[in-house]
Amino acid sequence: MSVEVIRPRTTPGDAAWFTDARFGMFIHWGLYSVTAREFYAQRVDAMPGDEYEHRYLQQFEPDLYDPEEWADAAVRAGMKYVVMVAKHHEGFCLWDSAYTDFTATNSPAARDLLRPALDAFRARGLKVGLYYSLLDWHHPDFTVDPQHPLAHEDQETLNRGRDMGRYRQYVLDQVRELLTDYGRIDIFWPDYSYDFATWEAKATSPRNLEAFATAARTSWTRFDLYTAKGKGGADWGAQEILRLVRELQPGILLNDRMGLESGWDITTPEQTVPEHWPTVGGEPALWETCQTFSGFWGYTRSRTNWKSPEQLVGMLIDVVSKGGNLLLNVGPTGRGDFEDPITERLSAIGRWMRRHSRSIYGCTQTPEGLVPELPRGVWSTYNPTTRRLYLHLLVCPAGPIIIPGLAPRTRFARMLHDASELRQPEHPLFQLHAPPPEDLWLDLPIDRPDELVPVIEIQLEDA
Repeated sequence: MSVEVIRPRTTPGDAAWFTDARFGMFIHWGLYSVTAREFYAQRVDAMPGDEYEHRYLQQFEPDLYDPEEWADAAVRAGMKYVVMVAKHHEGFCLWDSAYTDFTATNSPAARDLLRPALDAFRARGLKVGLYYSLLDWHHPDFTVDPQHPLAHEDQETLNRGRDMGRYRQYVLDQVRELLTDYGRIDIFWPDYSYDFATWEAKATSPRNLEAFATAARTSWTRFDLYTAKGKGGADWGAQEILRLVRELQPGILLNDRMGLESGWDITTPEQTVPEHWPTVGGEPALWETCQTFSGFWGYTRSRTNWKSPEQLVGMLIDVVSKGGNLLLNVGPTGRGDFEDPITERLSAIGRWMRRHSRSIYGCTQTPEGLVPELPRGVWSTYNPTTRRLYLHLLVCPAGPIIIPGLAPRTRFARMLHDASELRQPEHPLFQLHAPPPEDLWLDLPIDRPDELVPVIEIQLEDA
């Protein structure tokens, strides 16, 4: 009896490597690393672009930046691709752009920081991607809007003389630059459109106006306080960007954040794992969730809410069990290195992946009907090429485990970390509570394997 494997919808870009890789690294790095208060520190401080540049550009001295170490860390963690932020909302460019002086080459770094990173990633066989912010709080033609650091001021006055037409050309020029001068790019990550609502002002008195200004400076998501519509695809020239991206890099994968209804490849839930495999037009989507170690994207000092290695591995398993990819973010410091808690967690994930990556790479959601019901605390993934089922024991029972209906389809079962065979319990007392013969009944070791998440590998006869 064969089973039907769920596959994502066909997209314009080359998704074959993506659905095999399953695990990647996101890197958020820019001037905001010097603030140690996330990428929206400029917005919290209501700081104009020229003032932000004056305060931070000459303080960006990444003397510990070693892209070879970054690449090694990704490989050791079991990651297969890296998406690097080339420019975030602050407008600072890690590369030597011909269209602005607000670049790493004009900081104390005095060099292009993007190229050596991409070279190091590729040298280790990693696929590479570029994040590019569609917002730019430094550019003189980017109009002040609800997300802008100066949103609390008189937007009409500030926007006199600003020309989004010129800004659209600037975006096209920089996209062309990145996708022409930096070799093959496997993923392009433009970010993001926010025209989903028109926010109504609640500032109807001088007292409320003061509260409005305070909230606009200190809040990232208080949409109800703003007075204007956000920006979307028409503002960036999304159709023109799409045409250019496909022209320059035909096989590239493109995310869904430019404000287009179609033409892109990957849907990208952020800081959440969907309950079910996401769909687009009723079809299973090619998807990837971007996640952080501690709730912050850029380097943020004195964090305490770190996800544990067990949580991170569990999240990876959860994502793959729903046919998706996990893009796990690192925020290097202003000196250019990874914090110890991040390095330690990457190493722990890597130790688990060394023995268990077969349950991740090339795997996807288990076909419907293959396993009618999983035991409590067990998540499954399935590799359609090798016809192997993987049972991840987030709750590891101290005794036999029963998998309904799977016995007739099972050729061999073992613990994945050491390839040790698992068999049906033989103790006479167990036979008093034997399940039906069609259920797979495995005797697990009483001493829990010393792994973040133990995994059972089941070789199937006909799946």
